[in-house]
Amino acid sequence: MESREQREKEAEEAIDAINKKTGRNMPQAIGTAAVLIALIIACLLISIDLFVALIVVFMVLALWELRVDFATAGLHIPVIMLWCCSAATLVATYLAPHHIVAMAMGITASAVLVAVAASAKMSVGNRLSTAVAASAKMSVGNRLSTAVAAKLAHTDAGARLESSFNHEGGEQHHSRLGHVAVSLFTVLYIPLLGSCLIIPLTFNGHPVAHAIMLVFLPALSDTGGLFAGAWLGRHKLSPRISPKKSVEGLIGSMLFAMAGAFAVFACTYDSSLWTTRWWVPVAAGIMIGVVGTFGDLCASMLKRDIGIKDMGHLLKGHGGVMDRIDSILLSAPFTCLLLWATGL
Repeated sequence: MESREQREKEAEEAIDAINKKTGRNMPQAIGTAAVLIALIIACLLISIDLFVALIVVFMVLALWELRVDFATAGLHIPVIMLWCCSAATLVATYLAPHHIVAMAMGITASAVLVAVAASAKMSVGNRLSTAVAASAKMSVGNRLSTAVAAKLAHTDAGARLESSFNHEGGEQHHSRLGHVAVSLFTVLYIPLLGSCLIIPLTFNGHPVAHAIMLVFLPALSDTGGLFAGAWLGRHKLSPRISPKKSVEGLIGSMLFAMAGAFAVFACTYDSSLWTTRWWVPVAAGIMIGVVGTFGDLCASMLKRDIGIKDMGHLLKGHGGVMDRIDSILLSAPFTCLLLWATGL
């Protein structure tokens, strides 16, 4: 009995050590990943249309998470308008005969409508956002609110975000331009990058292979980076932004993505293509490893500026939906361009 208890204790200590080194609950993360993989594969086997619907659902959930996250810093985005515009843009991009034209028109219309809605403060349910902001402020103290205010006040993302903070009633108040700028950023982040997940499903007659590359290669890259960084990580990649990222993790990300790309290519394309396209899986692996890691770092910077640890808590062991799809979204336009340019 004692030996069994000892083994159980050692197993728990080993799991705790792994969780501490990776920064997440690994048993939960593995279980959640298995469910997500099964869901995505089921959609792909049933119908590409169903896979597109799944993308729309995940984008809607991501928008909800961003709404709550920005509310912690007193920034409000018109989530109802964003839901409608994003869903319409993604569906139109898939169904329209001219997919890129539909995407461009949808993003342009979305930017105009969302900017007007943000300027007019038409976001439904602002009281919830206010409550979230007040709760976040009370939980982390005034120093965090001051730091966020100072950070946003000195941020320049193409246009100066003139933000003024007012702590009356426990809420931070920004200028209207600040709400508009954040809302336009959300349009570029979700429906625009999300549309790049849709377009590769519409050309060259390999929608399933393209879908697998778009979704699973960044996921493999994340997995490779996680394990390589946990077991071999010695040289920090960007300790100020993300202390757990390492050069060894980046190399692991590229190698895992490269192996996945070779597997997809071997199962999809005719062997005659390998004589002229052998370099594409190599390029895909390197590109997705680098871009996916950059996407994770960008998300870490965003979370640090807002003052949160995870984008949400919808996915056990992974944080929020945004924590899971940030590298997928940022890799999507590059993968789309690579597939189109190489005729695959």
